[in-house]
Amino acid sequence: MWLTSENLPSSPEGGDENLLRRAGRFAGWAARTGFTIGKRLPLPGLELAGEGLRQVERQVLTGLRRRLDEVDDPYVVALSAAGTEHAPNGAGELVPAREPLRAAMKELLDRSVGFGREQAREYLYATVLRQLTPDEARIIATLATGAAFPVIDVTERGFGGGRTILRNASTVGKAAGVTLADEVPGYLTRLAGFGLVELDDESAELESQYEILATEDLVRSAAKSARRARLVRRTVRLSRFGVRFWAACDPGQWTRVL
Repeated sequence: MWLTSENLPSSPEGGDENLLRRAGRFAGWAARTGFTIGKRLPLPGLELAGEGLRQVERQVLTGLRRRLDEVDDPYVVALSAAGTEHAPNGAGELVPAREPLRAAMKELLDRSVGFGREQAREYLYATVLRQLTPDEARIIATLATGAAFPVIDVTERGFGGGRTILRNASTVGKAAGVTLADEVPGYLTRLAGFGLVELDDESAELESQYEILATEDLVRSAAKSARRARLVRRTVRLSRFGVRFWAACDPGQWTRVL
């Protein structure tokens, strides 16, 4: 994809003393992700390098947002193509030539052939990132400190193991300052599904935090709804994939480098 002054604009403001490092990081990112700087980019000379690079960074961020929203979604690409490619049916009517779902799969398979390791990794992280909510991003950022947090499942005793009333209640949401505190169990379930967090056994080091968590309204309400409630203690932390994901997406890296 060509990066020109017309299809992409910038980034956080930063000092010119880091210009070479910023330029190097941008060039590496562009090489990994397939962006190419077009001739029409407004970089007339070294005397304008600082301002020019800031403009490039703004352009990259704008373009990246657009790519995350549209271009990198194979279904959107396939759906758009299907809407413009038509063929006559038995009745002589024009209908979409390709089924979007099949075309989307072909799009992914085609990309798998052309992607290198860095592009494939960038695409994987971008696909996960697009699905996160702001609250979930807060949780990931909090877990990225390396801390583990208590998790409680509320189950109901019964024949065959009973049933789960509440899964993945945790204090990590409060620590992260999420907006929808009651949705933390769902957030952790989703993050575990993405492979970003792992749920381990109970940690003796978190004893006092388990006790605090057990008194929260969400847990107490679930326990009261069960005939014979049982609280199952676990812990949550970033998974190995989550650590790599954060290393690639950490906005602090942008701040430190730029």
